[in-house]
Amino acid sequence: MAPLTTIDPGPVGALRIAPSILSADFGELAEAIAMVTPEADWLHVDVMDGHFVPNISIGPPVVQSIRKHTELYLDCHLMITDPGEYLEAFAKAGAQGVTVHAEIGDLDAVIDQARSLGLRIGVAVNPDTEFSLFERYLDQIDLVLCMTVFPGFGGQSFIHDVLPKIAQVRAAVDERGLNVEIQVDGGIDVTTTPLVIAAGANVLVAGSAIFTAPHPVEAAKAIRTAAQSAAGTR
Repeated sequence: MAPLTTIDPGPVGALRIAPSILSADFGELAEAIAMVTPEADWLHVDVMDGHFVPNISIGPPVVQSIRKHTELYLDCHLMITDPGEYLEAFAKAGAQGVTVHAEIGDLDAVIDQARSLGLRIGVAVNPDTEFSLFERYLDQIDLVLCMTVFPGFGGQSFIHDVLPKIAQVRAAVDERGLNVEIQVDGGIDVTTTPLVIAAGANVLVAGSAIFTAPHPVEAAKAIRTAAQSAAGTR
């Protein structure tokens, strides 16, 4: 089956801003999404199971509700121990892309399952996960998410030690001529954006820096401007 809603994510490698709804007001989620849409390319949806990470967030029912209120590409980050159990539910709910963690172990079956469901598939890696653990998946996936904080909670400080790994992923993707997005998530704001762009990232997830700002759409625009400026000098 294919996802109920097919939305083009855009050209691989293009600069993208993906606001993370984890930091939005869930009581007014539709309004929060509408507010940032003019400066959003994707919408990042953090899914946590209370097992893989010490927090619980949302699941397919909320994704289904979000889908009714936005035409943005839904980028679902599955911080869960058994993602294969839920891929079909996310596809039916209207997700276009899912990202699973390398740390859960062998991902071949999960990648194949995502493909069979018509989902784009990414692999997320924690700040302390070495490149060698996930390198073999690069030619099977659409996206690598380099976490610049340890997953589970929003509002954490950016971990600068991840920057060399982002550059390592970028070098491997370019050398092999792969169509793989490089995404970063954690502590992304106007100060850290130039750093991750210089390292080779092209998809920026930002939660607190956008949704807790007095004017979220302006905050997203500022991150985009910082990214464009940095990309011009890369």
